[in-house]
Amino acid sequence: MKNIYLSVFSLMLVIGASSCNDLLEQSDPNAVTVDDYFKTENDIQLAVNGIYQSLRSSDAVGENSGLYTDERSDDTGTNDNQSNSGEPFQFNNFSLLPSNTWLKNHWNALYQTITRSNIVLSNIDNITFSDAENKAKLTAEAKFLRAYIYFQLVRKWGDVPLVTKQLKTTEEITMFTARVKKEEVYNQIVSDLKDVIASPLANLQTGANVGRVSKAAGNALLGQVYLTMATTLDQSGKAANLASAKTYLEAAYAMKTFGSLKEIPYTDVFDVAKKSTCPELIFQIVNKQGDLNYSSTIAATTQAKGETINSLKPSTGTGTNVTHDLVNDYEKGDLRKDFSIKYASDVTVQDWFITKFRDASTTAGVNGYGGNDWVLIRYADVILMLAEVNMYLGNDTQAITYLDMVRERAKMPAYAVSKLDASYSSKYPTLKLAILHERRVELAFEHHRWFDLLRTFTTQELMSYMQSKNQQDFGNAKLSNFSLKDRYYPIPFDENKLDPVKMYQNEGY
Repeated sequence: MKNIYLSVFSLMLVIGASSCNDLLEQSDPNAVTVDDYFKTENDIQLAVNGIYQSLRSSDAVGENSGLYTDERSDDTGTNDNQSNSGEPFQFNNFSLLPSNTWLKNHWNALYQTITRSNIVLSNIDNITFSDAENKAKLTAEAKFLRAYIYFQLVRKWGDVPLVTKQLKTTEEITMFTARVKKEEVYNQIVSDLKDVIASPLANLQTGANVGRVSKAAGNALLGQVYLTMATTLDQSGKAANLASAKTYLEAAYAMKTFGSLKEIPYTDVFDVAKKSTCPELIFQIVNKQGDLNYSSTIAATTQAKGETINSLKPSTGTGTNVTHDLVNDYEKGDLRKDFSIKYASDVTVQDWFITKFRDASTTAGVNGYGGNDWVLIRYADVILMLAEVNMYLGNDTQAITYLDMVRERAKMPAYAVSKLDASYSSKYPTLKLAILHERRVELAFEHHRWFDLLRTFTTQELMSYMQSKNQQDFGNAKLSNFSLKDRYYPIPFDENKLDPVKMYQNEGY
């Protein structure tokens, strides 16, 4: 993955992610302009590497971006309402303000990835390629990464500005400083991903190409997009969207290189030594163990004071705390609980923290330069989405078959057996809630939970679901703050003020 690490392009073309208005190229006498930069096939390659590089940021979708997903959900969340002016606390306290600078940074980082993708796609046809297949692959990679980020945006904000080309003039900037309906954004995502799966990309990437986009990733993401459209958009298209979701998720599943999920130990998915060969992994952000710039910090970051299970780097804080609501949601004997979380008994902590991401090797050392890759798509996720799709289609038998694949790997009883248990059937009275539960414990802390909640419940249902939980399981964050507005984030204040009409604020903010 050296080519993705060495993203020289990312240093030369940081041109416009700070706001919609910054999508215009800036005049810097010490910088190389876009028009002057692209000369060779290798220039495009470096530019695509720059798109990948932008994903790594904790303000984008990197390993430490849980503030924008898991901390918004019922899985994790800080109890510190003082540090950083209390702004991080606003996310899980459901008191988020449009002026929140962390929110603005997230918006900016996501649009930076889109900007980089658009620059590549707007210039690639101007370059002569010796290998037409390589051009097609790089085009597909740029389109996948653009679609991946727009999928983040549309689920978090709803209507958002849709830009699919390099913007060069102030007139173009003005034109695109406007939100478009979420249905239009979804249409663009679908179009990009269909191009990805029609491309000559490999079904799955191996060796030095691990971390690059594959057809399996394209199919898996497109299946998830259709599943989300089926449950969150106009219900007149639900049946067609579910059918499409099933088609693409099954296509991704058919590309697997293993027999059954139980062949892959759960711990292998997160084993630093097996990250480049684990057949469950579909798409990941690659990190380099021991490297100052490209290592992973999540093992050290999540570790609590007095603990050494994650990293050799001493911790002085509470690590990443886990809500007691999630702790209580693990079934008795679930091996995923013992691997994923631990109780820290240090007198200054005395709470649960995340242990799912570990690198206590001497190579990572006391600086915590871990080798954990950040997994964005894996097969257990695909399998559980297939369970979800089949459940919505009324194919409960097939849905349960998929659900049991994941439960079997975790050494849990089959769904039919668990349903006979009064505690289980009381907590998860429907197959829909059983699948949601399984996704929660299987994919905990992988930044899926908030999106799963948005996809599973209507806004009114989600508010009732959150407010029905036990406040004592959430510390300082007040569940009573959750209201209908909290399905979406507010448009950052600096974006809204550019054009209050075209960049209208979400309701309730």
